Amino acid sequence: MTQSPPAGTDTGWPPPAYRAPVPPVPTEDGGRRYEGITYATTPGFRPRLLDVHVPAGEGPFPAVVWIHGGGWLDGDRRYPPPTVPEGLLHRSVLAAGLALVAIDYRHSLEAPFPAQLHDVKAAIRYIRAHAGALGVDPDRIAVWGESAGGHLAALAGLTGAEWDGSEGVGSGDTGVRAVVDWYGVSDLVPLLSHPLPPMPPGFDFPDPYEALLGGTEEQRVERARAASPVTYAAGAQPPPFLLMHGTEDGLVPYSQSQTLAEALAAAGGTVVLRPVEGADHIFLGSPDMELLIAESVTFLADRLKP
Repeated sequence: MTQSPPAGTDTGWPPPAYRAPVPPVPTEDGGRRYEGITYATTPGFRPRLLDVHVPAGEGPFPAVVWIHGGGWLDGDRRYPPPTVPEGLLHRSVLAAGLALVAIDYRHSLEAPFPAQLHDVKAAIRYIRAHAGALGVDPDRIAVWGESAGGHLAALAGLTGAEWDGSEGVGSGDTGVRAVVDWYGVSDLVPLLSHPLPPMPPGFDFPDPYEALLGGTEEQRVERARAASPVTYAAGAQPPPFLLMHGTEDGLVPYSQSQTLAEALAAAGGTVVLRPVEGADHIFLGSPDMELLIAESVTFLADRLKP
């Protein structure tokens, strides 16, 4: 005997391009949390998920989209870099009266660029399309990313509709009001020959630039240019940018943020370049992590005011 599926079960095929928001979970401080919302699906790939953390009080709230790092090869929306004290980033954003949207995206060995940018923009479209249900303001959205996520945040702030993709909610505005970019790459072309730190013995990690861009060595130069935020800095008026970068970063040179800051300023944009003196990648070696997060949150809150 065949059993009928439970009432309300989605039995359609193919699966939908995205799912409705899940029910919220109340938090101890009076806010609410939506965990594991499917904002985009592509056959053959894991669903792309996001979490929404909403502060206590009356909304709608401005929203900050958090984009994790990991060399485009790794990473998870639930985990900030290990140099960030547990819970500090989330608490700081919510305490400022901002909602935090933490997103996953396809890693580069799942799909090369521009899949990652398409996913970021799909997440922004989803938040706008479901803003009422989630309690966020669709007109006040910013992006904040670290390392690979900083690169994607910069691209989300600078690229136009030709880079929107069609994943998830297939159409809609993907513009943002502000960008915080922590030690992201801005010009991939010179980094194609930038030597990476040696891996520990027995640890095999693909070259992140080759994995992101795919193709042959000759093809990668043009693809690197297309994946570089500096390529788009001279386009339409850019949103305000905060670039934070360790001056001793051995993985992504500090000059990468300098280059983007100069390009944004030349285009008439508002840009703050914040060197973190003596810090390596992920601000390793800096004693000021709480201050760096506070500065980032203040920058976002100021630019997300009505």
